Amino acid sequence: MLRLGGVLFAALFGYLAAAPEVHSCAAREIDGLPYTICEIDPRNTPVRLFHARDDGTVWGQFDRLDAALRRRGQSLGVAMNAGMYHDDRRPVGHYVEDGVETMRVITSDGPGNFGLLPNGVLCIAEDEVRIVESRAYAAAPPPCEFATQSGPMLVIDGDLHPRFRPDSTSRFVRNGAGVDDDGTLYLAISDRPVTFHEFGRVFRDTLGTPNALYLDGNVSRLWAPMIGRRDPGFAMGPIIGTVVPEE
Repeated sequence: MLRLGGVLFAALFGYLAAAPEVHSCAAREIDGLPYTICEIDPRNTPVRLFHARDDGTVWGQFDRLDAALRRRGQSLGVAMNAGMYHDDRRPVGHYVEDGVETMRVITSDGPGNFGLLPNGVLCIAEDEVRIVESRAYAAAPPPCEFATQSGPMLVIDGDLHPRFRPDSTSRFVRNGAGVDDDGTLYLAISDRPVTFHEFGRVFRDTLGTPNALYLDGNVSRLWAPMIGRRDPGFAMGPIIGTVVPEE
């Protein structure tokens, strides 16, 4: 797991000291629906996954993680919940933190949104973020320092998930991630309930991401202090976030 101390933290801090912060968040209206979309350049701003402290205590809340980083002279820049989790906050699917796998890849279909194949894995390797369909990931695992599995995929090689219907009446506040051809990571959350079809089109048609992954719905939350977002709520499982120098 990522340790907020020691050699890893020192190396990360040195990198941050030399690199500019590159991320932004803004409210946008797309097809008449409100969203908040954060744009991150992982080549200049480290993107990480967080789940628990060294003693196994789950972070659970953005502000706890931010406070721990601030004790080291850093802060949590942009963050959101990063995949589905059990009642005890353990990840449902594949999870890797600081190179340590704590949950295997699940490639079978099943109930709920997670099992609505194809699902996918968000993989962070050095200064790159990729989203890979789960069975392709399992067949040829890429070198991920951090990884989280969720589902369903929103966009697969430029196409919407085949099970998404334009006439769906299932609406929830939803959040997800996508990566465009230039390597830019987009984290998006709907600011009112939307369908899968509406949400997937945000990534395919507006953000232009050939692959995008649904992270969760109903419990979706965003941390973006630069625009006044510090969404409260129940304790979360995995968190994806940028780590930046403390202001």
